[in-house]
Amino acid sequence: MFLYIGLIVYRWFIVKIVGLETFLVNPTGRGRNWIYVKIRTDEGIEGVGEAFNTGKDKATEAVIHDYGRWLVGKDPTKVVYHWQALYRSSRFPLGTVSMGALSAVEQALWDITGKRYDAPVYKLLGGPCRERVRAYTHVHGDTPEELAKNASSIVRKGFTAIKFAPHPPNYLRKGVNAVIREAFERVKAVRDVVGEDVDICLDYHGVEFSPCNAVKMAKALEPLKPFFLEEPVLHENVEALLEVKSKTTIPIATGERLFTRYGFRELIEKRAADIVQPDPIVCGGILETLRIASEAETRYMTLAPHNPFSPVATAVCVHVDACAPNFLIQEYIPDEGVRRKIVKKPIRFEDGYLLLPEEPGLGIELDEKILSEYPFRPWDREVAIKEDGSIGLV
Repeated sequence: MFLYIGLIVYRWFIVKIVGLETFLVNPTGRGRNWIYVKIRTDEGIEGVGEAFNTGKDKATEAVIHDYGRWLVGKDPTKVVYHWQALYRSSRFPLGTVSMGALSAVEQALWDITGKRYDAPVYKLLGGPCRERVRAYTHVHGDTPEELAKNASSIVRKGFTAIKFAPHPPNYLRKGVNAVIREAFERVKAVRDVVGEDVDICLDYHGVEFSPCNAVKMAKALEPLKPFFLEEPVLHENVEALLEVKSKTTIPIATGERLFTRYGFRELIEKRAADIVQPDPIVCGGILETLRIASEAETRYMTLAPHNPFSPVATAVCVHVDACAPNFLIQEYIPDEGVRRKIVKKPIRFEDGYLLLPEEPGLGIELDEKILSEYPFRPWDREVAIKEDGSIGLV
């Protein structure tokens, strides 16, 4: 009798997923889309997540709905269980499209779990080890003068760190020496304006195929004291990355194109970078990012999550950053203009830092009435054509 009553009570307390829906949003009408999932439960609790956009956004959306066939009818608070089911049942390695979908689902499940237990997600992951999250944002400009002007305006907004590409916009049409010379001029112009106390992060974006040329670039920029040099060469060859790292004093960062702890394993084991940059909306989600950070911590490598995406991704990153002892700095696009309208209450930014949300779950809610104003538009990353007609790196 008591067992029967206990079973009824147990089932009464189990929340179940009843459905999910997706939103593809194009905030500018021309650039990248933002891909969202909302998972609904029989208790009325909903969770949201964001998937990485590769340009194959309809494919990502289809995978999310395919994952829904497994999820509907099950307990959303069994986050790791569902992650393992969707990841392992594929048998073959998941690519960027599928990992983006899985990451979005995982975030939404954490959002639901936090709301059900009336706690921010970071409190379910061991609690915060910091009160706020240091952030940097992007500087734009084709010329050294434009970069310097934009950098100055950004610093006045409270940022203590900034990032931009050292190479000029038309790097594909120039020789190596010209690119390096112009890179020095660009970085020096910014350094002269912001001073020594603002950290300058440089994103080479993996556009250099040759490690020796990447080393030349790093050596030229060393006197300007960059905070880090991101993707000096492509992620595909860890030995090449290690070669660059061993020949410069600039900290090397990489990882946005890798996913899961297994994808990061060789990079971390060989300590081929100083800073790992997993992206929580493609590397596997919140918990997988923390697992990557934990493995990196054993090699005294720091964490700086990749995030040039929407306010939802920013919220996801903040929960990760709050819990990672080896966190360094967070990439962040200020929530201004359209971005400010997408969520009802974005993560707060004050004096160079993002503040931890106190609301349960991820601490943000999509404004669905606004989403329909920015419908999906096809988008493809530009194909880089070099001066000789061959395909370049972007």
